[in-house]
Amino acid sequence: MAKKKVLVAGGAGYIGSFTVRALLEQGFEVTVFDNLSFGHRAAVPSAAILIEGDLSDRAKLTETFRSSSYDAVIHFAALTSVPESVEKPLLYYRANVGNSLMLLQAMADGGVGRIVFSSTAATYGTPLARLDEEHSTLPINPYGRTKLMVENALGDMCRAGALSAVALRYFNAAGASIDGSLGEDHRPETHLMPLVIRAARGIGKRLTLYGNDYPTADGTCVRDYVHVEDLAAAHVKALELLLDSAPGKFEIFNVGTGRGASIKEVIETASRVVGKPVPFDVGPRRAGDPAELVACSDKLQAQLGWRPKYLEIESILESVNRWFEKNPSGYRD
Repeated sequence: MAKKKVLVAGGAGYIGSFTVRALLEQGFEVTVFDNLSFGHRAAVPSAAILIEGDLSDRAKLTETFRSSSYDAVIHFAALTSVPESVEKPLLYYRANVGNSLMLLQAMADGGVGRIVFSSTAATYGTPLARLDEEHSTLPINPYGRTKLMVENALGDMCRAGALSAVALRYFNAAGASIDGSLGEDHRPETHLMPLVIRAARGIGKRLTLYGNDYPTADGTCVRDYVHVEDLAAAHVKALELLLDSAPGKFEIFNVGTGRGASIKEVIETASRVVGKPVPFDVGPRRAGDPAELVACSDKLQAQLGWRPKYLEIESILESVNRWFEKNPSGYRD
């Protein structure tokens, strides 16, 4: 049987690169489409095809879909910083909404009718109750609003019979590969776990803790940290669901562990993992940050059989520390 072909937009990025590797391990033929503004050429496995291009480039997209027949698309390409989205909303609407519509149009023109979309827990806003997929969506920052707009477009297209889609609302992606070959390398880095490990190892600047007066047990924000390898596995399962489904299917799944950890807990655990204190300063709250975001992923577990393998933040931080032991300067590209 011929291998299924998947185009992964943003496949050179953090979560995308892990998903590309997982797809290859499951026997898929993978093409990565990435402008490499945040992704890394070195993160793309040699078994995958890499097309360097931007989703805003209509001609490049058209050429890509004409050059090969894809069975599905996985869409990671986006801007993801909540504070930056507050400061530069137009940039986020253009990149996250406008470019997603460009991709969807190219898919339609190329006859590709399946997509797994990288969404976010930021679509929910401030939790009012248990955070399952039926919770209201009232995002409190432009980043979350852009992702929700794309979800709505996908839902409308599926109801019109033009598409089958899964949107994965995942919580805080974290971690690195156990063998230290793949990790998180944003430039500049904005995610907590690499920042705390770098600070503890003395290869990064002092950490800033944004707010210690939230209505949580220790005053710092609580988040659900899901290991990136578990996230990659969820994308593969979502893709397999679409490949086995009739046109028009649309599903939304949360992806998280169901366990929350405060920023203070992450700092204290990182100190134990590295064996050195994490130097940090307390700053003001950041606009758009809810006090607590913890997933209910019962639907994903029940319908797709997904289970997170990494439940403890200590094991996630250990993988990050191992990555920096082997790659203190990140990817060499």
